Amino acid sequence: MRRGVGAGAIAKKKLAEAKYKERGTVLAEDQIVQMSKQLETFKSNLEEFASKHKQEIRKNSQFRVQFQEMCATIGVDPLASGKGFWSEMLGVGDFYYELGVQIIEVCLALKHRNGGLITLDELHQRVLKGRGKYAQDVSQDDLVRAIKKLKAMGSGFGMIPVGGSYLVQSVPAELNMDHTVVLQQAEKKGYVTVSEIKDVLKWEKERACHVLDHLLKEGLAWLDSQAAGEPQYWLPALFSELSSRDVTPEEANQMTP
Repeated sequence: MRRGVGAGAIAKKKLAEAKYKERGTVLAEDQIVQMSKQLETFKSNLEEFASKHKQEIRKNSQFRVQFQEMCATIGVDPLASGKGFWSEMLGVGDFYYELGVQIIEVCLALKHRNGGLITLDELHQRVLKGRGKYAQDVSQDDLVRAIKKLKAMGSGFGMIPVGGSYLVQSVPAELNMDHTVVLQQAEKKGYVTVSEIKDVLKWEKERACHVLDHLLKEGLAWLDSQAAGEPQYWLPALFSELSSRDVTPEEANQMTP
C-alpha cells in the first residue's frame, strides 16, 4: 500500500507556491515600473515632437492623424477641450471649434434642399471650397471628429452609416433603425419605392409607408408621384445631380411636391 503524503511534504509544497507567487508579484511590479518609465519617456519625446512640428500638425491633415494615433498609444487626447498642454501647444481646440462652426454654416445653407442630411463627401468638398486655397488642410477624419464634438454638445448633429461612408444629420429629427435602413437602401439610386422596400427588406406595406411618410414630414425625402410605375421617394442628400450644383430655395420649392 502507498503511504499518504506527509505533513512535511505538504508544508514544503505550500512554501514553494508562496515563494513562486511572491516572485511573480515582484516581477509584475518591476514590469509595471519599467512600462511607466517607458511611457514617460515616450510622452516626453511626444511633447518635444509636437513642439518642433507644431505647424505641420495644425496644417496637414495626414500629419495630424498620425500624431493623434501616436497620442492614443499613451492614452492622451490632444483634442480634449481645456487649456492643457496639448490644447495650448497645438491650438487644435481652436482648429476644431472653427471647423465645427463652418460645418454648421454649410449644413444650414443647404437645409432648404436636403432637409438636414448631407453626405460626408459633399460636406468635405464644400468645407474645402469655403476655406480657400491657402487655409489649413482638412480631411474627412477631421470632419468626423468635429461632428462628434458637435454631437456631444447636444446640437442635433449625428452620422448615419451609408455605403461605406456617412450621411451627416444636422437636424434633431427622430430617426430610428428603420429610417436608417431605408436611407441605406436608397443610397445607390438616390430614391426608393414602397415595392423595393417590401421586396428587399421583407417588410409589410404599412411599415414601409410609415417610415417614408416620416421622412417626407421631416423634409428629408421628396415624393415624385408622377414617376412611371409607382411613386418614388427621393433623398436629396443622395441625389448626385442636386449635389453637383447649388439649388436656390425657390428651385427647391418648385421641386418639392
